Amino acid sequence: MVEWLASAYPWIKALHIVSVMAWMAGLLYLPRLFVYHCDAEPGSVQSETFKVMERRLLKAIMTPAMVGAWVFGVLLLASPGAIDFGSGWIHVKLALVLVMSALHGAMVGWLRGFAAEANRHTARFYRFVNEAPTVLMVVIVLLAVVKPF
Repeated sequence: MVEWLASAYPWIKALHIVSVMAWMAGLLYLPRLFVYHCDAEPGSVQSETFKVMERRLLKAIMTPAMVGAWVFGVLLLASPGAIDFGSGWIHVKLALVLVMSALHGAMVGWLRGFAAEANRHTARFYRFVNEAPTVLMVVIVLLAVVKPF
């Protein structure tokens, strides 16, 4: 298995990057849909359209991309010599990926709230939430590329 991982490393890394990009697209777009959904009258055609868009984004793009990011990320971690686990940056990066995964889970809950006509948050809340994935992404990329500590 170790030999296979070493030889497949560039492919695994490329698939990890693609998965992360697709996941980030969803993490950035879904809260924006929530912002607009807040302004739609519950039960209206517009509200029902947002429900379909949100559900499809989550099920067809975001969740499969998150799973891919995790699977390929774990394979990268398991690749011999790829990561120096004595460095602090990898531990911070992994913790932030857990935070991003928790944010994904929170979005699932908010989507269920909209689906049940039971949203409890304002458009302003979702505008704030919309910034969190960007901040996480910037810090994670800087850690992975620069490896500052």
